[in-house]
Amino acid sequence: MTAVDTAFQEITQAQLLPRMIRLGDNLYGASFSLMKLVPARHILLKAVERGDLGPDTEIVETTSGTFGLALAMQAALLGRRLTLVSDPVLDANLRRRLLDLGTRIEMCEQPAPVGGYQEARLRRLAEVRAENPDTFCPEQYTNPDNPASYAIVAEHMAATVGPVDCVIGPVGSGGSMCGTVGALRSARPGVAAVGVDTHRSVLFGHDDGSRALRGLGNSLMPANLDHTVFDEVHWCTVGEAYAATRRLHREHALFQGPTSGAAYLVGRWWAARNPDARCVVMLPDEGYRYQETVYDDTWLAARGLRPDVLPQAPAEVTDPTVPATAWSRFAWRRRAFEDATGRSRPRRAVEAGALR
Repeated sequence: MTAVDTAFQEITQAQLLPRMIRLGDNLYGASFSLMKLVPARHILLKAVERGDLGPDTEIVETTSGTFGLALAMQAALLGRRLTLVSDPVLDANLRRRLLDLGTRIEMCEQPAPVGGYQEARLRRLAEVRAENPDTFCPEQYTNPDNPASYAIVAEHMAATVGPVDCVIGPVGSGGSMCGTVGALRSARPGVAAVGVDTHRSVLFGHDDGSRALRGLGNSLMPANLDHTVFDEVHWCTVGEAYAATRRLHREHALFQGPTSGAAYLVGRWWAARNPDARCVVMLPDEGYRYQETVYDDTWLAARGLRPDVLPQAPAEVTDPTVPATAWSRFAWRRRAFEDATGRSRPRRAVEAGALR
């Protein structure tokens, strides 16, 4: 093992697994510094093992969030070049950090008519790959190594808190929830899975629209999302996610981002409703990117949002294809997308290799 390989292993492993923190009588938080390090590390290691990522191969990916940061950290440790295709939602602080890690950033300034910025980014990614024949794309939405990477998280949960009865977590690429729950169910098939989405995300039946809560949900359907994993699904608004993020900070001193807040809102409710179940809520990343937004009362007030107002319970919905105006819940019951929604799975999905 080379010095670079050793650094890659040791530095990453020091930050990889979540802190397991008790948030209530039967609720634990899996608090990650950066959850996307889990799939980024695993995907790149597997690519090296297979020979897909050689010493001169450039890593390329589309992202506007923390998966890009995780790849940038891993690429720097591996000594590989990295190009990320992103869009204007990439915040200035994250952009500076990516650039300091040596990342090249390709910006898509305009959304595609269908699929929004994610579609535009995928098309630019295909162009970047066509320009350089020696590239490797982690393809987080389609690569089965993404969900497979979370087996170590499931093992860590069980070893730390004991048998887990329910996992509550945000859904984006599908990797973290499908992978963690799938691994836990290999020993305990009854483990419940509660997915947390946001309104106007296509993942669980809403039409694609302007998702204000980034980092949660998706505008395209990821191949890695296995709908049959989920027992129920919740949708949260921006204001609810932000207020829950602040409550998580005030009550537990956990400084997390808004996807963690959305998951916490659902997790504390679910755990209270099921007092005999040992529950774990996934808290994906820390709040440093949001100090001037979610953690700024003036910024919130200018947008009509309050950090101290939260609903007590979700509204029950019977049709997952009709977005509500507030926190809502649907009993998914481990059904396929078509069976739960009465619709075909969206044709414009991110399928494996579709834009390679």
